[in-house]
Amino acid sequence: MEIKFNNVSFSYNVKSPLEKEVLKDINIEIENGKITGLIGKSGSGKSTMVQLINALNFPTKGNLEVGTFIIDSKKRKIKKVNDLRVNIGLIFQFPEEQFFNMTVFDEISFGMKYFKFKTADIEKRVVNALKMVGLNKDYLYRNPFTLSSGEKRKVAIASILAYNPSIIILDEPTIGLDSISKKKLVELIRTLKNRYKKTIILVSHDVDLIHQISDKIIVINDGKVVLDGNKYDVFKHEAELKKYGIKLPKAIEFSNLVYKKTGKKIGYRDDINDILKDVYRNAR
Repeated sequence: MEIKFNNVSFSYNVKSPLEKEVLKDINIEIENGKITGLIGKSGSGKSTMVQLINALNFPTKGNLEVGTFIIDSKKRKIKKVNDLRVNIGLIFQFPEEQFFNMTVFDEISFGMKYFKFKTADIEKRVVNALKMVGLNKDYLYRNPFTLSSGEKRKVAIASILAYNPSIIILDEPTIGLDSISKKKLVELIRTLKNRYKKTIILVSHDVDLIHQISDKIIVINDGKVVLDGNKYDVFKHEAELKKYGIKLPKAIEFSNLVYKKTGKKIGYRDDINDILKDVYRNAR
């Protein structure tokens, strides 16, 4: 599903003259079947944007198009809102904030029950979703609140994958994950895009993750879109990104260092390990 923000602004209290706009005149497109990275400092408006996509809030000006649904500042209501929300999986930054069941099975199955999936399909979907995030059946009847932070993150992702939404939004997905789990998450996100054609939005301060797997990057600062384009172009704006408090990914920093030291351009690579291989080949 494609997402369009059409002149969208948002304030939490529009009646107060002192209320600051959290989002200001946003005009962007999030392409169907692509991975879009959303980056910016804390408080820049990233989380507010994704809450609008799921109609948890409504814009105070303008509208959003999410597939065939219109989230409008004037109507502030959507008929059959669950038909929208079943197509959107939102995974919060802190998984425990979205948990309220006492077993992993109940937590993962909750969304399917809420959206009235066939009971006969639910258990199979739960087990398959756990497998996709690297957890086995032993977790089914464990208490999600007693899991490690990394395991909680995986259960939260599984709870979304189980009902198979078209759009998946991950807010700081690598928090609490070790390097192995992070690598598997990257593989899973790529599979969701390439095999299952999902539209994926990554909200993260982890510029290395964003650089590694995003097709497009949107940079938000003080409620405004300040950069918007494919990752190759966005990360060329080093001075501008620095002004907005965003570091360059390590892969680009290393490429720049190699060029500075040797005068050799080693080409654009998403992963620093690929760059090291290029350096080794050129050094022989």
